[in-house]
This record gives sequence, structure tokens and C-alpha cells, in this order.
Amino acid sequence: MTRFAKFLLAAVTGLNISFAAPAVQAADLSGTYWQDSGVCAESWVLNKITHRFRHQVRHVPNLPQVDIVDFRGIRESRYQPASEEWPIGRRYCHARVALSNGHDRTIWYLIEEGQGFASIGDNVEFCVAGFDRWMVYDGGCRILR
Repeated sequence: MTRFAKFLLAAVTGLNISFAAPAVQAADLSGTYWQDSGVCAESWVLNKITHRFRHQVRHVPNLPQVDIVDFRGIRESRYQPASEEWPIGRRYCHARVALSNGHDRTIWYLIEEGQGFASIGDNVEFCVAGFDRWMVYDGGCRILR
């Protein structure tokens, strides 16, 4: 066994990753439904958003120098399971964030299954209303809604 293969095997074993097929859930074909926050409220998701938002406001000109201090009303608005037509499972979420300047803003975010670094873990994309200065997610964060 090569050195890299041993390392990869040790890393996967250490992370306790399960390769079993996930439980299948019925999906609303219209694409929009409401349910409990589930993965949308997990601490790793909120921490990733908080740290990336802090980096964004420090490095994008003319944005207020604020931090996210709290998430409120976290909801999953849509789940798009992986399939042959859509190979990446996606969860669309939204919430209200309290900023360090005392204002509240709406945040929309997307959790892409299996799209983390080297396809390990999940990726999170987010947009805070009024902070998408370069229109990455279109006007009013439309892409992530």
C-alpha cells in the first residue's frame, strides 16, 4: 500500500465517515417546502458563515465593519436531493442575522453536499442582504433563494 493510500485510509478512519447510502426522503416536486432547520442550524455551518462573512467585510471596499453576532429564525426552505439530473444534493436555508452594529439582516445560504475541499464534506455559500456589493448572487441574493 502506498504512503498516500495509507494516509488517506487513516484520515477517512479518523473522520469516522460513513459511506452507507443516506436514507431516502420524499421530496416535494414543486421544490419549495418548510420544515425544521435541521442541518441549516448546525454549528459548523453557522461558524463557517460567520468566519467567511468577517473576511468579506474586511476585504471588500465600502462595506460596514460589522460581525454576525447571532442567527435567528433559521429555516430550511428547499431541499434538492442528489439524482441523475442533479448530481449534487443542495439545501437552501434562510434566517435573520443580528449584526454587531445592532441591525438585523436577512441571510440566504446554500449547503452543497460533498462539495467541500477535495470533495470531502459539504460546501456553504451565503449572501447577506445589502452585503453583496459585487452582485455575486445577483440583486437581492436571488441566486440563493
